[in-house]
Amino acid sequence: MVSAGMTCIKYLLFCFNLLFAVSGIAILTVGAVIHALYYHYSEFVDPSFGSAPLVLIIVGVIVFIVAFFGCCGAVRENHCMIITFSVFLLIIFSLELAAGIAGYVRRSEVETMLENRLNHTMYDYYSKPEIQRSWDIMQHELNCCGMHGPKDWEYVNHNNSLPHTCCPNIASDGNCTMKSPEKFTTPCLDELKNAFIRYGSLIGGVGIGIALVQLIGVVFACCLARSIRKEYETV
Repeated sequence: MVSAGMTCIKYLLFCFNLLFAVSGIAILTVGAVIHALYYHYSEFVDPSFGSAPLVLIIVGVIVFIVAFFGCCGAVRENHCMIITFSVFLLIIFSLELAAGIAGYVRRSEVETMLENRLNHTMYDYYSKPEIQRSWDIMQHELNCCGMHGPKDWEYVNHNNSLPHTCCPNIASDGNCTMKSPEKFTTPCLDELKNAFIRYGSLIGGVGIGIALVQLIGVVFACCLARSIRKEYETV
């Protein structure tokens, strides 16, 4: 058995792992919510950006499993399980750190990526139903029209007509044009960029918070593992 001082560490580690398990569920939930909210905008982002919510879901599941083994190792005072738990925590922390650095480095690419994708997909609006659906959802939800404004649709339609989602009070079978007084005038590029900045900030905040908790967990786990090893050596 471990000494009284390390008994405290053991129960602190156990409580930490309960918190860690809850954080795994939180990561999974955040990933699922973001995926649900931004799935319809997948036509406007590169696969490497669009896969971020799925990565969060996978990490959330892994964190929950690792936390379970951490709880078992702390309660049973199993040196091998606690060391394995610490190694897994360090691996997850390293992956999160690498993802955070990559996200920070690529943050300047977001506007260029969105501009290229929006410009390209506008011309497929009437030929590809999935792209039309993405544009309609974006213009309706973000209250915007066109990449830089309604005038962009003139280059696609070669007239003054607009998609019906540019006019909030006109039915889908109605006539939405540049002359419609209540048409949306906000550029979709700006609104979508702001949406992805919020989405990126949320992912970054969750990642930093979990990473700090993980470092504390590694310290507790190493202290407990060292104490258990000493106890076995003195027996």
